[in-house]
Amino acid sequence: MARVIEMAWEDRTPFEAIQYQFGLSQDGVIRLMRDRLKLSSFKLWRKRTHGQKTKHGQLRSSMVVRHQSKEHNKANRLAN
Repeated sequence: MARVIEMAWEDRTPFEAIQYQFGLSQDGVIRLMRDRLKLSSFKLWRKRTHGQKTKHGQLRSSMVVRHQSKEHNKANRLAN
């Protein structure tokens, strides 16, 4: 579930990508974030992602391409 939370925090990762990888709908991601985050963190995240075009694949510009955070790469290198 940590990876889902990480992907949800990333501005460029759409909810559809989370659903594709983990089978968790947007409502499921919101419930997960509400359950796992402090209330203040959840409110900040929700305010930031509500209606954000990059979090919704159908609203995204075709100019937005796949992005992988530098932190994710660093975590993978440390694990190996």
